[in-house]
Amino acid sequence: MADTADTERDRSLEFRSVPLGEIETARSRHMWTRSAVEVAASGNLVVTGEWDGTVTARDADSLEVRWTVEHPDHAVGIASLEGSVADGDERGGTVVVAGRGDTGAIAAYDAATGDRRWRYDTADDIGEAVKDTVFYLPYVVSLETGTDADGNERLYAAARRYERDGETRRWHSTVYAFDPDGSVRWTDETDASPIALDLDDDGERLAVGYNRCMGDHDTGLVVLEAESGDTLWNWDPGTEGDRRVGDVSFDGKSIAVSSHGDKRGYLLGPGGAERWRVDLAVETELEDETLYAYPNHAYANDGRVAFVTGNTYAIESRETERRHPHEHRVAAFDADGALLWDDEVRGFVHGLAADGGRLVAPCAQNFRVRDPDTHAVRWFDLESGASATEHLDGIATAAAVEGGTVAAIEEPVAYHDEGETRGEYAVWVGSLE
Repeated sequence: MADTADTERDRSLEFRSVPLGEIETARSRHMWTRSAVEVAASGNLVVTGEWDGTVTARDADSLEVRWTVEHPDHAVGIASLEGSVADGDERGGTVVVAGRGDTGAIAAYDAATGDRRWRYDTADDIGEAVKDTVFYLPYVVSLETGTDADGNERLYAAARRYERDGETRRWHSTVYAFDPDGSVRWTDETDASPIALDLDDDGERLAVGYNRCMGDHDTGLVVLEAESGDTLWNWDPGTEGDRRVGDVSFDGKSIAVSSHGDKRGYLLGPGGAERWRVDLAVETELEDETLYAYPNHAYANDGRVAFVTGNTYAIESRETERRHPHEHRVAAFDADGALLWDDEVRGFVHGLAADGGRLVAPCAQNFRVRDPDTHAVRWFDLESGASATEHLDGIATAAAVEGGTVAAIEEPVAYHDEGETRGEYAVWVGSLE
């Protein structure tokens, strides 16, 4: 892939920041998801979710606090409903928070006041943790919102729990459809690990990406009818092992899929028909090692598809001093699978934010290189690749974008071989206009 030379590379996004208090300092290795951010209420609110469950809504312009609540678990995901009609009851905006913790709670809060409207504990379905460590806790991994044919908004969520008994490893997961009042419309339970959800623009089809499949469920992508939860079709990269899909993204009747199984990107048509596939960070021999990187994120819009890759790993060992030539990169393709542009993101991207033709990548550390210049929020134009960068002292671990407003979470980091703490726990808010 050819690099894109970009004269706008150092243009600032004119961020302002507000401290979020204390958090355990991150180290060289990546930590679990500890923070979340959302731009809500038509761009008027910036809502942050913190590691201790604190959820705070701030005015997007002044950054003054509008309300603060305590979520039952670690607040690791946020989505928003702008207002809909449910059972004849007109509702205003709602902020929905996903948790990782004892209950795996999903809770909805009034966007204006912070009053809790409803709560649902996913642990009632997927079970409680069998071991007192973060990785075993019930975890709501994805939230997705959309509007049905009658104009009513719906919330979709995916929750999972992991357990291990000796050499036996198991996942328990449930995908949910909620009405705005918190009532459950349908559920879909499996023994695989979901990683991503996406709803088509018509609100008719919900794509569920499964990352780890080691039980009876043995397919990486399931497309469900959004109204009923019935399965419409399945697709899988057809690779060996339990690694399958990293992300999914609708664009009209097509779905972009990043594959952890073969480290490629796919564009699928109706029924899972393969339109094209591209090599992203496939297994590559460098001297005496075979290296690869996972394609972690996919985003499709208006006939273009972007994929973002992650860390380098070696087939023989997870430790390597070398780097895959396509690690930590964003690459965009046209409707026929031809490369439009590519660029580096440099650090690990926990979650890609997108709005129309904009991509926002919160870039954390490159743990093999440990270069503080990788700590940044990077913006890309999906069509041209034009970019801007806001460098942070700490690592960027979450981002959201709505209209011209972008928000990002910074967490402090101390590399194991330096002994110096860089950055702070803060939310940054800026404008892309």
